[in-house]
Amino acid sequence: MKNQFFKLLAVVLLTASLTTNTFAQKAAVGKVWSAAKANTWYAQHKWMTGADFIPSTAINQLEMWQAGTFDPATIDKELGYAESIGFNTMRVFLYSLAWQQDKAGFKKRIDQYLTISNKHHIQTMFVFFDDCWNANAKIGLQPAPKTGIHNSGWLQDPGNRESKPGETAMLEAYVKDVMTSFKHDKRILLWDLYNEPGNSAKKDKSIGLLKQIFSWARTVNPDQPISAGLWDWSFEKLNAFQALNSDIVTYHDYTDEKSHQKTIQLLKTHGKPLICTEYMARTRGSRFENIMPMLKQENVGALNWGFVMGKTNTIYAWDNPIPDGSEPKLWFHDIFRKDGKPYKPEEVALIKKLNGK
Repeated sequence: MKNQFFKLLAVVLLTASLTTNTFAQKAAVGKVWSAAKANTWYAQHKWMTGADFIPSTAINQLEMWQAGTFDPATIDKELGYAESIGFNTMRVFLYSLAWQQDKAGFKKRIDQYLTISNKHHIQTMFVFFDDCWNANAKIGLQPAPKTGIHNSGWLQDPGNRESKPGETAMLEAYVKDVMTSFKHDKRILLWDLYNEPGNSAKKDKSIGLLKQIFSWARTVNPDQPISAGLWDWSFEKLNAFQALNSDIVTYHDYTDEKSHQKTIQLLKTHGKPLICTEYMARTRGSRFENIMPMLKQENVGALNWGFVMGKTNTIYAWDNPIPDGSEPKLWFHDIFRKDGKPYKPEEVALIKKLNGK
C-alpha cells in the first residue's frame, strides 16, 4: 500500500510539473510591446544614428555571408569609418540560403560580425526577409556588378523560392534558429523582420509571409524588439499590420524635409518611438543637411541607405543608370570612398557635429 501511494504521488508530481512547464512555455510567447514599454526601451539608448551596411567588397547578402567571401578585414575597416563619425547603429541584411548551406558557420560569422561591430561601439539591426530587386538567388560565386546600375546583384529573400515545397518550413527553421541563438544578445538592437514587404509588384501577396514571420518571432520572444518598416503609404493592409504588430515603429522615407516631416507627424500618432531605417537619396531631395537635423530634433532614429561605395553600385540612382560606369555628378547614396575619404567632407562634418563627435 505504501509503495502504491508513493507511485501515485510521483505520477501526480510529474503531471503537475509537465502542466507547469506547458503553462510556462505558453506564457513565454511574446506579445506586441505596449507604448509604455517601447518608450522606456527607447529612452535607455542614445539617439540612434547610422546606416544600412554591407561591406564594399560584397554585391549582395550572399556574398557578404558565405564562408568563401565573408570579409572581416573590410568589415572592421569600414565600421571603423562609421565609428569615426559617431555612428552607433548599423542595419544589416542576413540571408536564408547562407544559413541553409552552413548553419553553424553562418551563426559563427554572425557572432564574428557582432564582435567587430561591438568593438566599434555599434549596435546592429538584423533584417531577415526582403522583397527588393532580384528574385532568383543561387548559392556559390555571385555575379559581378553590372556597369553603372544600382544594386544590380541585390537579392530578394526568399524571392521566387517562396512557392517551392518545403520552403516555408525551411524559412521558419532559419528565423527561429538564428533568433533563438541571439535572443539575449545585447549587441543586437532590434530584429527587422521584413524589408519593404510588397515591393517588386507583390503588394498584398506578401502579407502571408509577413504574418508568419511575426508569429515565428513572437514564439521565440527575444529580448530585443521586433519591427517591419512601413515604406509605401498606398499599401493599407500591409501598413496596418506592420504598424500594429511592431514593437518600435520603423519606416523608410526618401522625400524632402516637408514631406518627411508629415510622415513623422502621422506615425507619431501610434505613441511609440520612431526609427527611420532608410533615407538619403541626394537627387530626390533627401539629403543629410535637410533631413538628419530634423530627425535629431524629432528624436527619430536616423539610418541612411549606403555607406562605402562598392559593388552594390548605390552611388547610381535607382532609375538612372550610367552605361559607361562613370561617376555621377551627384552620388545617389553612400558617404565614403573605399579609402575612407568622404564623398562630401561638409556632409561628414555635419554628421560628426550632430553625433557630438
